[in-house]
Amino acid sequence: MPANRLTCFKSYDIRGRVGVDLNEDLAFRIGWAFATCQRAKTVVVGRDGRESSPALQAALMGGLCAAGVDVVDIGQAGTEEVYFAVDHFGADGGIEVTASHNPIEYNGMKLVGPGAKPLRDGELGRLESLAIGCDPTLKKGNGTIRAKMARTEYARRVVGLIDVKNLRPLRILVNAGNGVAGAAFDAIAAELAARAAPLSFVRVNHNPDPLFPNGVLNPLLPENRDQTSQAVLAAKADMGIAWDGDFDRCFFFDAAGHFVDGEHVVALLAAACLEDEPGGRIVHDRRVIWNVQSVVARAGGQAVPAKVGHVHMKHAMRQADAIYGGEMSAHHYFRDFMFCDSGMIPWLKIAALLSKTGKPLSALVDEMRANFPTSGETNFRVLNIAESVAKVSAVYRALATEIDESDGLSLSFHDWRLNLRGSSTENFLRLNIETRGNAALVALKLQEIRALLAQ
Repeated sequence: MPANRLTCFKSYDIRGRVGVDLNEDLAFRIGWAFATCQRAKTVVVGRDGRESSPALQAALMGGLCAAGVDVVDIGQAGTEEVYFAVDHFGADGGIEVTASHNPIEYNGMKLVGPGAKPLRDGELGRLESLAIGCDPTLKKGNGTIRAKMARTEYARRVVGLIDVKNLRPLRILVNAGNGVAGAAFDAIAAELAARAAPLSFVRVNHNPDPLFPNGVLNPLLPENRDQTSQAVLAAKADMGIAWDGDFDRCFFFDAAGHFVDGEHVVALLAAACLEDEPGGRIVHDRRVIWNVQSVVARAGGQAVPAKVGHVHMKHAMRQADAIYGGEMSAHHYFRDFMFCDSGMIPWLKIAALLSKTGKPLSALVDEMRANFPTSGETNFRVLNIAESVAKVSAVYRALATEIDESDGLSLSFHDWRLNLRGSSTENFLRLNIETRGNAALVALKLQEIRALLAQ
């Protein structure tokens, strides 16, 4: 074991290569450390569909039991099912064994405390220290493991967040990508059918497969979008949905098979949630903001900016009692779902919005694209993040009408805006540009900043 750091411990979760950064011995240690750190008596544990997940889950549960914890094992499930089960069973915490959208050789864990709240500042670091110092041969508690499912109750909670009687007939293509979304989706579909919802579904890649036959479970990658796009066209669907490996993120395609960018999904979900609760607060990240703020203002809501990352988003939502929070990276958070992110609630909300407006998804998105053209997130590999940001700032800061450095560098001008953020793990700069109705200006400013960073 490393003397003072574990490479699999990241800012918000645990991720690493199996057999290199993470193994069963360490999973046991993490279980014991989590129980100790949280002073837990009951912990919910689930796992994704990766080949290494059952063994890691077993070792993790062994560590929890060794610390005297009673484990609720919900088996193969998505991260949001762990969130729900923690709340539903009144547990002291929950852990999902998953590497989400990472490559096949990776695995990891997502951890929450009571009420499915994210771990507080410093708790993950303390957990890491305890895991390093744990002596597995000395920890002999008498915790138990009970297999207990909550999927039916989860489906009822999720479907209960929309008004089913107002849905109109829609044909929806769903691509689980051979991750673990399929079983949870089926439970939701069954609940919808029991309530006579006029929705029909076409399923592809629906069953979990640890071999990833269709590639890494990340629909955000452009090379992974074509299969869903073609399936939408073949099914003559009104929209398409694709999920990542643990389905805490979902991605949308319109009836023509076109991918819907994340910032537009945030705006659509803000509109949908404000239909249900006019005047509510909406939390959004600071990367691309003008379209979301315009949609929220028109609906009579209040937009609240927050830093990127689920810990920051959930904290901001609780502070504001926001009904919804969205990141353009496809994480969507809902007050009525423990302020947690879900990959199932968004498509239900969008289906309800399409039913309410009577418009196709493409019409809603095209209007936003025309009003506020964006660059999409562009990544630059640089030698020094701080120096590169300073270089851009030196050129544009004096001309800015608004400067915001609370999450990277955001500079607003009369007719365009930029956000430049450094990656926390690599020497990458992530740039987003938006304008007020001027696509040519997006291209021009992107060219300018690209040339500046290349110097």
